[in-house]
Amino acid sequence: MSERDDDFRVAIFNVEHNGVDRDGTDHRWHLAMDIMAAIQPHLLLRQELTRAHMHGARAMWEEASRLGGHRPFLAGATPESANPTGVYADRMCQPTEYFEHATAMWHPVCNPVFRIKNARKKLSVASIHLCSFDPARRASEAKRLTTLAKPGMAAIIGGDTNSYPHTTDETTPLPDWSAVTDRSHFEHRTVERDGARVSDTVPDEILAGEHHGQSPLLVDLAHHAATALGQPEALMPTASLWRKDQGGPQRIDRIYATPQIASTLTKVEVIVNDEVIEASDHAPVVATFSLARLCQVLSEDLTDAA
Repeated sequence: MSERDDDFRVAIFNVEHNGVDRDGTDHRWHLAMDIMAAIQPHLLLRQELTRAHMHGARAMWEEASRLGGHRPFLAGATPESANPTGVYADRMCQPTEYFEHATAMWHPVCNPVFRIKNARKKLSVASIHLCSFDPARRASEAKRLTTLAKPGMAAIIGGDTNSYPHTTDETTPLPDWSAVTDRSHFEHRTVERDGARVSDTVPDEILAGEHHGQSPLLVDLAHHAATALGQPEALMPTASLWRKDQGGPQRIDRIYATPQIASTLTKVEVIVNDEVIEASDHAPVVATFSLARLCQVLSEDLTDAA
């Protein structure tokens, strides 16, 4: 097996308003599709699939076709937002179940479950887009996601968290809020701690924090790539690539995995180039796993390995 044949790629990409501008121009969508097709993801976790559920889910099916015939899964839109999350899976990923988590979620979570090749255990995959305006709601959403990482479960969770990593070895400083001119953004992205307003890192603490000597529930794959695999570039900022008044680009788009799945990671890339910047205010993030090791882990007893 060649190195490329052993790659299992999971990508996340939030394409602002699904690449369709207010005047109906879809140039950015076509550009984004070229970017995603070039990545050749086995699993693609998408955010802001704006109005993709309309007209018989026409946009969803067209996107699946542009990816090469991936199976599409689309969560529902809500009265608050017409920007659902979705997952696209290639033929290596055989779907076994589909769940949609809407309780307390601003954007319902798209959560298909797959069997990868002939592995015995199933892999739960969740595309997420946490609330953009309410830190308390984001914390509740993160708590909801912890149910996908119970003992014995194998999961990959990824998307736009609208919040910041909690670790101290990030390569990008958190926003200097005294210099942020967008006051609503300040209200959306900060929490009170010890009498001061600070950057909201609570969702990341819930999902990937260490508590009372216990290992993290989930592993932030970019942080793991940087600290364990010697890939500091994995910690590059992911958004916003457009706005200049919100404290600069930050690493808000993240992929998490249960520890056993994270142990099979080989690489994390943040893809930023002229085409990406033209297509969206978010960069794609690609996590590459060893397919052989992933299938091996998914054939072990995850409860015993925890």
